[in-house]
Amino acid sequence: MSTPLEQQTDEREALQSIYEGDENFKEINLTTFQYKYGEEDSYKSFLVELQWGENYPDEAPTINLNTFYNRNLLPVVKDAIESALKTEATQWLGCGMTYTLFECLKDNLEQLTALQPETAPAMAVVDDGVGALKISDPTADAKQKEPKKEQLTKAQKRRQWERTDHKGERARGWDWVDIVKHLSQTGSKEDTAAALESATAAAAANPVLHPLNT
Repeated sequence: MSTPLEQQTDEREALQSIYEGDENFKEINLTTFQYKYGEEDSYKSFLVELQWGENYPDEAPTINLNTFYNRNLLPVVKDAIESALKTEATQWLGCGMTYTLFECLKDNLEQLTALQPETAPAMAVVDDGVGALKISDPTADAKQKEPKKEQLTKAQKRRQWERTDHKGERARGWDWVDIVKHLSQTGSKEDTAAALESATAAAAANPVLHPLNT
């Protein structure tokens, strides 16, 4: 009676002969074999890898569907393929079964991949409103709301200087000229004369200093 190792040698030679020239079949090493199903660019295409253990074919080979090639394969489809292979393998224990397992998938390919989409599912674009958010800067907003200071002319700056004591404070009687003018229009001559006399005295006591021209 042949040993598992002898049976593996015979089966390996048989597989090499059967799949010669078949680009979908690939021998990874002495005990690992792959077969690819479907067209290369098809979303339904997948790859099955079978690996023999020391006691194969008295025990079923290890089934691997977690290769990078199967990255698009739906879990439900992957489970269906693996279940079909395991069911078939239990019927062939003690016999070389790699060819049989590969071929049983070919016969049931349409049924096994019925739930696998033909193309990649469309990704829904979610608008979370982030693009519409505006981060408010309180400091910047405050600066924008501050009224612009009026730019004074040179003549206006000189008049302001003349009305102060040159320390930023307005001298006593700085607005008496305006008061005298107002009384001349609305008050009596006596009131006007008295206001004028006070203004003159204040001007004498607080002489106006003129800044140097710039």
